[in-house]
Amino acid sequence: MNTISRLLSVSAVAALASFGAHADEADASQYALKFETHRTRAEVAAEAATVVKTRSVHPAGSLALAYQSTADRTTVRAAIAEAMRKGEISSGEF
Repeated sequence: MNTISRLLSVSAVAALASFGAHADEADASQYALKFETHRTRAEVAAEAATVVKTRSVHPAGSLALAYQSTADRTTVRAAIAEAMRKGEISSGEF
């Protein structure tokens, strides 16, 4: 019985030691991509300037549309007052 427990403990230590032997860097640098380029910064900037933008950088609906109103302030206020008198729109708190 004593031999079996010693054999098992030795094999467990050997298994743990073999896992430690396969350890690598903590930052996973073995998977990092390495690029070799021969183009200058000016060439890349010139190519980027010729690319046609197909997507907007603004989220949809974030830009307000320009609207030119033909009504003046007094006309709008008079229409609101009339609608409130007729009960077409609510006023105050519910």
